[in-house]
Amino acid sequence: MKKVFKLSLVMLLAFTVILAGCGNNNNNANSGNAGTGDNAATNAGTATNAPTEAPKTDVKVGLVTDVGGVNDKSFNQSAWEALEALNKETGVEIKYLQSKSNADYEPNLNQFVQGGYNLTWGIGFDLGDAVKKVADENPNANLAIIDSVVDAPNVESVTFSENEGSFLVGVVAGLTTKTNKVGFIGGMESPVIKRFEVGFKAGVEAVNPNAKVTITYAGAYDKPDTGKSLAATLYDAGNDIIFPAAGATGNGVFNEAKSRNKAGGSKVWVIGVDKDQSLEFGDDVTLTSMIKRVDEAVKKVSQQVVDGTFKGGTTTVLGLKDNGVGLPETSKANVSPEILAKVDEYTKQIIDGTIVVPAE
Repeated sequence: MKKVFKLSLVMLLAFTVILAGCGNNNNNANSGNAGTGDNAATNAGTATNAPTEAPKTDVKVGLVTDVGGVNDKSFNQSAWEALEALNKETGVEIKYLQSKSNADYEPNLNQFVQGGYNLTWGIGFDLGDAVKKVADENPNANLAIIDSVVDAPNVESVTFSENEGSFLVGVVAGLTTKTNKVGFIGGMESPVIKRFEVGFKAGVEAVNPNAKVTITYAGAYDKPDTGKSLAATLYDAGNDIIFPAAGATGNGVFNEAKSRNKAGGSKVWVIGVDKDQSLEFGDDVTLTSMIKRVDEAVKKVSQQVVDGTFKGGTTTVLGLKDNGVGLPETSKANVSPEILAKVDEYTKQIIDGTIVVPAE
């Protein structure tokens, strides 16, 4: 009888452990499908045995990309990753719509506004007119935009001093080039991309007046093949460093550089843009990157909606002094300590106003 009791107790304990293990797997967190345009994230759940629950909110935030798409490995992707992080932290419901052409901007924005979303983002300068129109037609809706200023009481605008960060990567390029030839590839001509261009050129010239900067534009943000072709032309002409500010078009520049370095011959480099692109393409081809903290801006403004502190009709400009632009820590992999020290010198001079970087 005692043996039967002992055996039953062991079985009971084992059954209890199994039940506890099943409870640990009851986690319904879901970041969504980032490739379809369907709901890209739902309220994040917590394990049933967690000591405390993650904060919850009924807020819904929608994001409309420009034609570069959400997986551009650049600023659209940075914006979406910011909302994914906010979803995990607060449970905010998030979704994106990917624009295939300029004609999609207004209907995509309206889809979120008419769907009762608490905040609708337009990512990119090209969405400025569409955001303005939708905001005027829906005065009770909250909207926000990156890289453009929209004059409306229900829109928060965030822009960046891209010229300042681009000046610093220009310093790196000017002091690193072995051919005294570096290139810049822009997406579409606009005030934003112009700031990248002139800042980069000024940085190169500040440290290496003998270097030639060749400027070219792809005319698109979503054409990697065009970027690859333009890069091939620049590399063939002796440019050993290229700085693309062209969204997904710039991905083709990395592809061309990788192919050339793999084939041998003279080493060529790419300077990343918006994100730390060495994390995507590797530090064997990424000299450094001009970080643009789109993620921080999107997360901060979206959090305001969650907190009930959103204020439309405002414009925020983020530069070096705000840590809105700059170089990533991974720059140490390929940029010498001496060059990084020179970058620090120029950073301080820009912040204190000793140097004013041109913007156009």
